[in-house]
Amino acid sequence: MSDIAIKFENISKQYRLGSIGTGTLSHDLKRWWTINILKKEDPYLKIGQVNDHDDKNSDGIIWALRNIDLEVEQGEVLGIIGKNGAGKSTLLKILSRVTTPTTGRIMAHGRIASLLEVGTGFHPEMTGRENIFMNGSIMGMTKAEIRSRFDEIVDFAGVAKYIETPVKRYSSGMTVRLGFAIAAHLEPEILVVDEVLAVGDAEFQKKAIGKMQDVSRSKGRTVLFVSHNMNAVRSLCSSCIVLKNGQVIFNGGTEEAINQYINVDPMKTDDIINFISYKSPELKIDSISVNGSQSNYLHLESDNTLLDICIEGYLESEKVLTVEVEMFDVNNNRVAFYGPGMVNGILPKFQIGAFNLNEQIVIPKNLAGGLYYLDINITHPYIAYYLKVTRCLQIEYIGYQFASGQNDYKLRGYFILDSAK
Repeated sequence: MSDIAIKFENISKQYRLGSIGTGTLSHDLKRWWTINILKKEDPYLKIGQVNDHDDKNSDGIIWALRNIDLEVEQGEVLGIIGKNGAGKSTLLKILSRVTTPTTGRIMAHGRIASLLEVGTGFHPEMTGRENIFMNGSIMGMTKAEIRSRFDEIVDFAGVAKYIETPVKRYSSGMTVRLGFAIAAHLEPEILVVDEVLAVGDAEFQKKAIGKMQDVSRSKGRTVLFVSHNMNAVRSLCSSCIVLKNGQVIFNGGTEEAINQYINVDPMKTDDIINFISYKSPELKIDSISVNGSQSNYLHLESDNTLLDICIEGYLESEKVLTVEVEMFDVNNNRVAFYGPGMVNGILPKFQIGAFNLNEQIVIPKNLAGGLYYLDINITHPYIAYYLKVTRCLQIEYIGYQFASGQNDYKLRGYFILDSAK
């Protein structure tokens, strides 16, 4: 048997906005004949049209997916990421047979359990118990098999008190918990989970991600996971695809996919001063540089982690000025903070006229390699902000090199802790 669990071949999905049909019976018949018999493209589609939701000149036809060719291996946890409207949910709905593709086909080996929307697969008038048995039966399981997993499903979902209550009376969080518990515990070969997990609380999301990891690693199940939570994608997925306007624009490693999704582009440079988001009227800024360069891109090796920040300008009234720096990762998680005025109480006062602020910061050598961003601010700590320069410097840090030659510890945290021995 092949190791390929799912194979997408030239999958496209077309939707017509507004009224259905071309407007005339003859054109409808011509479209049907061309697409279904001649196996050619829709003759009424404009040349070069794509699924661009911002295009106000659309003729009413949208390609939600276009020419998707993809193979997913058995036991793989594939993340599917992209902006709203990119085609993620449509792809999963076609795989789950909720809708059919306009062109192409999908070959899947094994049973598929899907959690696409709140209440997917539930009958609202039936109790939680009845819905568990109904879903199990749909997946081809016997009553004995469902009974053997029933208690585990109810315990995981945390709905034991309400299991004899119709699910129409469940909250959205309870519905999602039960839906996921059913999908994960009835042992499908392929588990499909959309962003619906975001409805659950933080504790359940952590529990669900742990269950999906267990299903994939210990039982060799295939998982397709859609989420806008990049931390969840990073911790769960072994690989990712990025969708844009219904097309796959990247297929590869998780970290590279996340960078692609958030439009990280180390070569796109500008001057730091152009990232000023706020400036006090009493302040004029002539230049901002880091390590002698005014560019917003900086490459650092682990043997040289110095940041020499220099801000020159003119002050129109006497002020206390200190430099504060915040470091963020690509997911906007705050990684580090520098503020001598706030931390050490160093509050230099500047007179009216030209000023030069210079701070030298050392980034810890044991910081995980990757892309980071800096905010550079001028403040009077706890009193006022005079300058905010937001996400003004992109740092590509190579990171500390293991003796083994590996450099993958970004998956384990931001810093490597030293031994006291």
